[in-house]
Amino acid sequence: MLFFEARPKIAVTTFPMRDANIEAPVPVPAHSSAWALFCIFLRLGLTSFGGPAAHLGNFRNEFVARRRWLDEHTFGEVVALCQFLPGPASSQAGVAIGRLRGGIAGAIAAWLGFTMPSVLLLVALAYGFTRVSDATSLHLLRGPKIAAVAVIVQAVWSMGRMLCPDRARATIAATSAISVIVLGAAYGQVVSIVAAGLAGAAFPKSSTQLPGAPLGMPGTKAGAIACLAAFALLLFGLPAAAAYLRSYPLDLFAAFYRAGSLVFGGGHAVLPVLEAIVVPRGWVARNIFMAGYGAAQAVPGPLFSFAAFLGAASTGHPAGVAGALIAMVAIFLPSFLLVGAALPLWGEFRAFAPMRRVMAGINAAVVGILLAALYDPVWTSAVHSGRDFALVITALVLLGWWRVPSWAVVVITAALAAWVV
Repeated sequence: MLFFEARPKIAVTTFPMRDANIEAPVPVPAHSSAWALFCIFLRLGLTSFGGPAAHLGNFRNEFVARRRWLDEHTFGEVVALCQFLPGPASSQAGVAIGRLRGGIAGAIAAWLGFTMPSVLLLVALAYGFTRVSDATSLHLLRGPKIAAVAVIVQAVWSMGRMLCPDRARATIAATSAISVIVLGAAYGQVVSIVAAGLAGAAFPKSSTQLPGAPLGMPGTKAGAIACLAAFALLLFGLPAAAAYLRSYPLDLFAAFYRAGSLVFGGGHAVLPVLEAIVVPRGWVARNIFMAGYGAAQAVPGPLFSFAAFLGAASTGHPAGVAGALIAMVAIFLPSFLLVGAALPLWGEFRAFAPMRRVMAGINAAVVGILLAALYDPVWTSAVHSGRDFALVITALVLLGWWRVPSWAVVVITAALAAWVV
């Protein structure tokens, strides 16, 4: 199943931050050890709440303003590159920075450090959610599921304002939502993406301009081709191998690898992709899925770590820690291969104007696809009464007007749901 997520174009110079509050720059050599990178990204992984934009803001504070490992232009190029690739933008930026500073070992260390805290927390939550009685489970899951509704409403609103600034793109979004609801997720998403890409090709050139001149990135074209070949081989070869061998672990790996390969941006729009993978196959019950997604808002780090929760909560074998490792490696592996391929080719790719216009249309379609997902399965599985609706409104007020962080909204909503039975 194909799915592309809107990836908001993030201007590096507009991150809400104050350089005056950042510690004095720390002199460092041009190359950093894998251990040093792991420790730095582990701290970032423990403290980075708020989604990709906030994560990238933290990266800019750490590596541009404080450590001066990168200048603004280099960091801006890294961010722009990651906006074009499928997968989690913030994790890809971390992998790219690790690659620039410490080679392949540095890229792996950066990913491990940034991802580990959220993975450990979500695996622990998966063990808790799958080992309580049904009645207790439904009671505990109510709050996180309602919080997920509010978080995704806010995501649809903010993404719509940014990615559908005119009537043409708003129409694409609305049409895509209707297509997914009428045709179903599997067919509606494909039809919407293809149609939106064709429509986007007719957009004016000014719709997706990237500022600045291309910057040379490390790597060779031969290495880029090798990464692309490995990416394609795994994307098409894994499902065939899983079907031939009838292996659940290989099927699990193939499914999450496909999700990591075809979801542009991760974040909230990865929800319908993963739901369509694990729920119809009976790997994870819908109640557990939605509650886990809501709980994922309360942990730091990349939202793609939700894959570890699903692997741990799976009804297949292996599940638990082994299932979490399979799902986590599978969903992040495409990011490594694509970053490795894109770094040497970025200058040529960013200059290809037709691709930027196609992506503008696809991004608009993704807003509609996420809107359809907000209705089903998010709303239909979480809101069943006036009290549930009141909790959704409360969560939206906390998120939108009081600017309460997502993780805190999950905690507050869970407490209110337990009180308002």
